[in-house]
Amino acid sequence: MNQPEYIIGIDLGTTNSVVAYTKADMVVGEKPEIKVFEIPQLVASGTVEKRDVLPSFVFIPGKHDVASEGLDLPWNDDQEFAVGEFARNRGAELPQRLISSSKSWLCNTMVDRNKPVLPWECPDKEKKKSPVEASSAIIAHIRDAWNHEMAMGEEGIDDSLRMENQEILLTVPASFDAVARDLTVKAAEMAGLRNITLLEEPQAAFYAWIEHRGDQWRKQIQKGDLILVCDIGGGTTDFSLISVTENNGELSLERIAVGDHLLVGGDNMDLALAYSVAREMSEKGTRLDSWQVRGLWHSCRTAKEQLLSQEDRQNYPVTILGRGTSLIGGTIKTELPRQTVEQVILEGFFPPCEKSHRPVAPQKAGIREMGLVYESDPAVTHHLAKFLSEASEAEQTAFAPTAILYNGGIMKAGLVRKRIMEVINSWIAPDGLESPREIETFDFDLAVAKGAAYFGLARKGKGVRIRGGLNKSYYIGIAAAMPSVPGMPAPMKAICVGSFGMEEGTGETLTGQDFALVVGEPVAFDFLGSSKRHHDTVGAVVEDWEGEIDKITTMETTLDGEYGTVVPVNLEVKVTEIGTLELWCVSEDTGRRWKLEFNVRERDTIGTG
Repeated sequence: MNQPEYIIGIDLGTTNSVVAYTKADMVVGEKPEIKVFEIPQLVASGTVEKRDVLPSFVFIPGKHDVASEGLDLPWNDDQEFAVGEFARNRGAELPQRLISSSKSWLCNTMVDRNKPVLPWECPDKEKKKSPVEASSAIIAHIRDAWNHEMAMGEEGIDDSLRMENQEILLTVPASFDAVARDLTVKAAEMAGLRNITLLEEPQAAFYAWIEHRGDQWRKQIQKGDLILVCDIGGGTTDFSLISVTENNGELSLERIAVGDHLLVGGDNMDLALAYSVAREMSEKGTRLDSWQVRGLWHSCRTAKEQLLSQEDRQNYPVTILGRGTSLIGGTIKTELPRQTVEQVILEGFFPPCEKSHRPVAPQKAGIREMGLVYESDPAVTHHLAKFLSEASEAEQTAFAPTAILYNGGIMKAGLVRKRIMEVINSWIAPDGLESPREIETFDFDLAVAKGAAYFGLARKGKGVRIRGGLNKSYYIGIAAAMPSVPGMPAPMKAICVGSFGMEEGTGETLTGQDFALVVGEPVAFDFLGSSKRHHDTVGAVVEDWEGEIDKITTMETTLDGEYGTVVPVNLEVKVTEIGTLELWCVSEDTGRRWKLEFNVRERDTIGTG
C-alpha cells in the first residue's frame, strides 16, 4: 500500500464524535496545519448538512417513523437507520428506537457486547445492534462521509484518498481496559478501518494544547510539574496525571496514573435536570411517564449546552411530547432556568468535600433493570479525591497537582472549572502548597480529535511524545496446585502478565515459570486488572489480591489440540503498536503458540495454533 496522504484523528465520543486531519508528509520542524473535518449528516428528514461534530446516536426507525426517502444520504439512497443530529433529535421523541452511549456499552460486562441488544427497549428485535455494531455504524458514517467529501473526484473515488487508506488515530477513555480497547478496534475494523492506533483521550487533549502552543509549551510548564487532566465527557469521567521531568536538558512528559472507568458525565447531568423539571411539573399537577422523561432527558441536554455557553441567557424552552388524550392531550412546553442548571450540576456533581472522602456506595437492589452500570455516587469530586489518594499510594509518594487541564463539554462552564479548583485548593492549602494553575484550553469540544491528529505526527518524530503504555497492571488467574478440599475451590493466584506503563511495541516472557495448558476441550481463563498496583512486574505472583485486583472478563475457549492433553507452556505478553494487549501460551517442547483472545462471554472456539 502507498504511504497515507493524511493522518486522521477520530474522537469517538459518547455524546459527540469529531474528526480532525493533517497532511502526513509534513516536514520536521514545520508547524502542522490541523483541520476539523465537517461531517455531512442528516439534520432533518431528507435534509443533509455539514457539522463540526457528529452526535454519536443511532436512530432505528419503525415503518411509519420516517418517510422512505427521509434517511437517504448522498452516498447511500437505501439507508435503514440514521446517525448524527437527526438521529439524536428524532430519538428524543422516540427514545425506544434510539441507541445512545454505545461507547459506554463497550465496557459493560453485564451483556455480551457482540450480541444485538440495542436499543434496549426497541420493539423490532431484528433491527437491534450490538454495542460493537452500533459503534461501528458511527465510524462507518464517518468513513463514508470522508470518502464522499475528500476522496470523490470527477472520475469517481480516488482510492489513495479513501479513509481506509489513511493513518487513523482513534481515541478511547484512558480508563478503558484491554477488552474494551479490543472491542473498539473490532468496531473500527468492521467499518473497514485497519490502519489504526488507539490513543487515550486525556493524552489527546494534552497533545492538542501542545500543538496549539507550538514551541511556547515549554514556557508554560516546568520540571517537577504534575498535571491533572480532568476530562468529563458525555458518558464518562477520565482522570490522568502527567509528570514533567527533564532528560538531557529537555522536558519529558510521562502519564503516570489513570483513574477507574467512571460512568458519570454529561448524560447523568442531563437526566438529573430532566428529573428536576419532571418533579416541578408534578408539583403543578402534570405527571410525566417514563417514556416522556426519556424524551425530556434528551431535551435537557440541548438546554444545558445552550445555557452554559450563553452566559447572558437565563432560561431555555423545553418541549415534551404528549401521549394522547388519556394522559396529556398534546405537546407540553416549559422552561429550564439557568439557576436550576447551576444548582443541580454544582451541588449534585461537584460538591465540596474533604480529601479523605470516598464515593458513597449505597446498598444495591437485589433485582434491577439491565443497562449501563452508572456510578452509584455521581459526585465527581468524591471520585477525584479517591483517584488522587490511590495514585499517591500506588506511586508511594504524596501527589498534589500543580496544574490542571480541563476537557469536555461541561468544562465550558467557568463555574464548574472554578468549583473543581476550589475543592482541590481546600485539600492542599492546609499543607502550605500553592494553588494549581489552570492550563488554558482552546476548544473543549474539538481538542481530542485535533490532539489525536497531532499524535500521529509525533509518532513519526514530528512532534512531542508523552510516555504512556499500559493503563493498568494485568493478570491471569492461575489455580493453585494443592490437594482438593471438599466444598472449597482451589485458591486462585494472580500472575502479572502486563505491568503498568509497559510501552507499545514491547513484550515480555514469563521466564522461570512453567504452566500446564489444557487443550482440546473447553477451558476458561480469568483475566484480571488493577489500577492500584503500579509496581508489579511481569511474572509477579499475587496470592492475596482481594480489593486490589479486579476481574475484567473470563476468556472461554477450546484451544486446538488433542482432547484433554496437558501441554507445558510459557506465557508471553505483547503490547501492540496500536495499543492493544496480546497474550500467548508457547509450548516448551514444540514452540507451538496459542493466542488467548478477549472473546467477551462468547463460547465459540477462538484459540489458534
